[in-house]
Amino acid sequence: MISKKMENMVANSSAIRAMFEEGNRLAQKYGAENVFDFSLGNPNVPAPESVKKAIIDLLDEEDPIVLHGYTNSNAGYEDVRSAVAQSLNERFGTAFEGRNITMTVGAAGGLNVILKALLNPGDEVIVFAPYFGEYRSYTDNYDGVLVEISPDTETFQPKLDEFEAKITPKTKAVIVNTPNNPTGVVYSEETIRKLAAVMEAKQKEYGTDIYLISDEPYRELAYDGVEVPYLTKYYDNTVVGYSYSKSLSLPGERIGYLVIPDEAADSENLIAAANVATRILGFVNAPTLQQKVVKACLNEKTDISFYNRNRETLYNGLKELGFECIKPEGAFYLFVKSPAEDEKQFCAAAKKYNILIVPGSSFGCPGYVRIAYCVSYETIVNSLPKFAELAKEYK
Repeated sequence: MISKKMENMVANSSAIRAMFEEGNRLAQKYGAENVFDFSLGNPNVPAPESVKKAIIDLLDEEDPIVLHGYTNSNAGYEDVRSAVAQSLNERFGTAFEGRNITMTVGAAGGLNVILKALLNPGDEVIVFAPYFGEYRSYTDNYDGVLVEISPDTETFQPKLDEFEAKITPKTKAVIVNTPNNPTGVVYSEETIRKLAAVMEAKQKEYGTDIYLISDEPYRELAYDGVEVPYLTKYYDNTVVGYSYSKSLSLPGERIGYLVIPDEAADSENLIAAANVATRILGFVNAPTLQQKVVKACLNEKTDISFYNRNRETLYNGLKELGFECIKPEGAFYLFVKSPAEDEKQFCAAAKKYNILIVPGSSFGCPGYVRIAYCVSYETIVNSLPKFAELAKEYK
């Protein structure tokens, strides 16, 4: 018999992944060109040529025993961590050193590492709806309690009054994700300053440390010159989780990092705990080849023109058909208001036209659906007549 905890997790397994698998089934039945799968945030822009070159050069030139062996530290290669720190300092005016960086198995691995390092059973982790649904699983992994802040469906910026009211002496961490999955919204600098002020005040009130965990896989995907604030500059107890899955189109390679600044409370012990957590969670160390690859590609610029064209075409097309949605400032998702009260019913109706979208309840925000536009431009264009047929059902 499997554990009770896993019974619940299996029963509530990700609707996103299930929809993706359904897309594969429909593609085999109707042909991939006739299925419009907007379910999974899987980048479809190839990795930059520099990534391929770095891999070939490393395989040709590096000692394979070293390249494919364990790293000296569970936190990763020292030269890679120092290079990441220097790159961040140049970009954001920070003062990190290699010791502040822990290389991780993607952002998901990084979040599990930092939550393992921080949480005692019963500690609370606050999230702002809509949010990436796996945050609940990650928190539950370490017997934490997830606390949701309800969504502001006008702006999808955090509701700070409710946030302030829900912080308790058991609050250990707050997770933010900007640019946001599933809305594409970027939290404004004003929002970040106010959020930080609330957290500072609550720390003083309760005499506790509350950590702000900034989940940043979409940092490089911001449109129209929108600035994405770097959160360690606004709140000392900030930990940043980053992934190269989206910026370098390497989701399957599972490579990212944590930033644990010296300014964070108990930083020396927290860095040590993250190092140990990397080992005891079974990651051991981030993939060694990919650590070297990202070091070689730190200055690579993300070409967002492909995603931006998809964004403009899909957003404008759906608005013309009468759908309601906020224009995303980043990431590669549209969060569309369901014309049916039950958005799961709307998702089922869309499937009749081979359109696969994800219900907002998967993100703690029922009444909406997420459309991932990291697909071919042809898929966007060819889907619009099908969306038009779908829209007619609700007029």
